[in-house]
Amino acid sequence: MSQPFPIVAIDGGAASGKSSTSKAIAKKLNFLHVDTGAHYRTLTHALLQQGASIEDPESILSKLDDLQLSTLVEGQQARLAINGTAPEDADIRTPQVNEVVAKFAAIPEIRKALFDYQRSQAQIAEDKGFAGLVMEGRDIGSIIFPDAPFRFFFHADPETRALRRRKQGQEDQIEKRDAMDSKRKEAPLTCPEGAIAIDTAPHTLEEVIQIVLDIVS
Repeated sequence: MSQPFPIVAIDGGAASGKSSTSKAIAKKLNFLHVDTGAHYRTLTHALLQQGASIEDPESILSKLDDLQLSTLVEGQQARLAINGTAPEDADIRTPQVNEVVAKFAAIPEIRKALFDYQRSQAQIAEDKGFAGLVMEGRDIGSIIFPDAPFRFFFHADPETRALRRRKQGQEDQIEKRDAMDSKRKEAPLTCPEGAIAIDTAPHTLEEVIQIVLDIVS
């Protein structure tokens, strides 16, 4: 009997270390890496470009129907393409996107539009010959892949995370975003039952990566 396709789910708030760890895991284990936070940023960017406004829900829903989602695989990174084009990373991390992405992500129709797409990434990873899938986000272990064999929840104190963001040249409103994501009705940010919680603040990135590798591999 063949073994199930390995899926690693890593959830956590902004700057908790999930992106750096996920990318390293993908590289070391030949997994496909999927950043679902970038999915919401990409959709937000596309909707803003189309003239949608968070103050006008109808404008969001009407524009959403015009967006076709596909996947562009570059190396070990899977990127969301909208109508055949994947935006540059800098374009989805602007102050304009930072300001409203949590609000867009709380809209049920947007989460529904991404649910099947995100689940499909496991099949894409397998079809492309990867050894597994590592997916990061805020609802992966609870909603997207609740049965994934490896589920982690990263957390760290706000001061540590704010410092990490500043070092990256970003000025996210971390506590505000986490509060919005934790309180939303649809797929709130929470540590899934049975997931392994890791406080990344006292550890170096290399130590966190090794903790995960020791469990996964």
